[in-house]
Amino acid sequence: MRFPLLCTHNPRMALITLNQASLAYGHHPLLDNTDFSLEEGERIGLIGRNGTGKSTLLKILNRKEALDSGTIQYQQGLRINYVAQEPVFDEHKTIFEVVSDGLAELLKCIEDYSNGTGDMDELFNRIDTLGGWGWEQKVEQSLEQLRLNGKLTIGTLSGGTLKRVALAQALVCTPQVLLLDEPTNHLDLESIDWLASLLTEFKGSAIVITHDRSFLDKVTTRIVELDRGRLRSYLGNYSQFRLNKEAQLAQESVINAKADKLLAQEEIWIRKGVEARRTRSVARIARLEELRAQRQSRREAVGKVKLNVDSGNRTGKIVSELENVSLSFGERCIVKDFSSIILRGDKIGLLGPNGAGKTTLLKLILGSLEPDAGTVKFGTQLQIAYFDQMRGALNLDDTLENFISPGSEWIEIGDQRQHVKSYLGDFLFSPARANSPVRSLSGGERNRLLLARLFARPANVLVLDEPTNDLDIETLELLEELLENYKGTVFLVSHDRAFLDNVVTSLIAYEGDSKWREYEGGIQDWLVQSRRTGKSSALTGELKGQASADNQPSKISQLDLSSAAAASAPSSTSTSGSALKKKLSFKEQRELDSLPAQIEILETEQKEIAQLIEEGSIFSTDPKRASELLSKSTQIESDLLTLLERWEALSAKS
Repeated sequence: MRFPLLCTHNPRMALITLNQASLAYGHHPLLDNTDFSLEEGERIGLIGRNGTGKSTLLKILNRKEALDSGTIQYQQGLRINYVAQEPVFDEHKTIFEVVSDGLAELLKCIEDYSNGTGDMDELFNRIDTLGGWGWEQKVEQSLEQLRLNGKLTIGTLSGGTLKRVALAQALVCTPQVLLLDEPTNHLDLESIDWLASLLTEFKGSAIVITHDRSFLDKVTTRIVELDRGRLRSYLGNYSQFRLNKEAQLAQESVINAKADKLLAQEEIWIRKGVEARRTRSVARIARLEELRAQRQSRREAVGKVKLNVDSGNRTGKIVSELENVSLSFGERCIVKDFSSIILRGDKIGLLGPNGAGKTTLLKLILGSLEPDAGTVKFGTQLQIAYFDQMRGALNLDDTLENFISPGSEWIEIGDQRQHVKSYLGDFLFSPARANSPVRSLSGGERNRLLLARLFARPANVLVLDEPTNDLDIETLELLEELLENYKGTVFLVSHDRAFLDNVVTSLIAYEGDSKWREYEGGIQDWLVQSRRTGKSSALTGELKGQASADNQPSKISQLDLSSAAAASAPSSTSTSGSALKKKLSFKEQRELDSLPAQIEILETEQKEIAQLIEEGSIFSTDPKRASELLSKSTQIESDLLTLLERWEALSAKS
């Protein structure tokens, strides 16, 4: 079945090609006679529901798993490197040693050549092909590119730094293809932006599995969806994919409805009675059997997770009130002089680099830790439910059913009583899997199971610590909808920009030097507010922390600080050393008079572009023009902000 909105771009040189690929675990097909090719210079976002086989597909492409049937072809001499979702290294090795392991073949050839083992000419040529003798320099370059200190020991590193070590090891041998499984997990916002820049500058091809929609929009040139065993390709980034996918599903629904109607008509005909059975044609009966077979083999779109949560008893109006709170561990200060009032119904995102103390601040807010200084007052009737970032609540030997409802077959959510197997079905776990052990689940399925347990208990305060890791995009969007409608209070720790923007009403952002500040709105609102106030933004704090950790200055941080200073600095014509304001100069007055017209022109152009983008057809008829419009819209947004800030400054002066 073909759909006109699917990608039909002209092929370049294919690096990897799958033909009629099939793979099944038991009776569950992951790949169903599907085709795929990776071309030179492509950056593919591989998406699909949890458990559909995305990680397995990467392992197949990396020659770590085999197909049941079909073929896979590689360009001769193709260099592929794979970065696992949870990289594992010898914790006693240094970063330099682990990254050097990425040159294992080169080092073995150099060793054999030095020892006089094997064909010397062949070894010399192979060493030259793999990058020559200066392997230490290659490692140092990789460490510098990934901003890593090669002397640090693996056992001392955070999850985010381990991800960068894995990337350094993968990049050191200059691969032609990078396969990345959830590379943004455990990375903070600045690191995610840095990784996006690294991939857009990467000279080879890449396939990335990620749930991060903002990251997909920045990085990908094509989206490939693994859906019901088939790989379907869509040109462009994730935003373009969503428009095309919606149209494709509508078209698929019409085609299936017509087929179902025809089958129903044939079923009626075959059962009309004795006369019909005497005169029916062999050809028509064969046609009916064919229709039945097609209907049986047609795999319906996977159902959606049904999310519901009992918001429990209403808390008091105030959930938590902090006044001049400080907390230190030894000589390290985590929170300094922080004040805030958390009200019932607030949805608060915590923003900051890994290790800044987001989880510690949460514990202060909710009373798990006592401050060294300052006071914390708590609301009444708090029922707090935690989503554990490290999945500490999971008993891998427990069954799904017992994990959700220990000792009972029933779950009560609010005034509704539901059988545990039916409840698990709401989270896409079949009744047959209810007695399976937790260890049999994939990473995304385990997160889905944790959400099922979280929502099985009444709570008026939800604490979600990195809930987006490993969840597929559709489940993420449903979780967003639930949290938007949830009447309780939400605390959310996440580095997923789209998720934060769609859920939170305010942000508590780290600003460096143990300082935290609260901002209204989501990520975009925070960026505008922090720029206008000239305060150190959380992004600046992240960059400072990263530069300190790696003993390197951060160019982006310096730029951010410069722009913040420029935004808050007085203009060259403003009063210096005087409390009196001067009138606008003739030139400034003319500028002020002209600004409304300039702003109106930009707003009109922005509206026209938005209408074209929302209409959607341009993504299939003229993808290049669509990409240009998206870039133009971003530029207009920036120009508008500059003009509005200038208008505000001149108006205040006048």
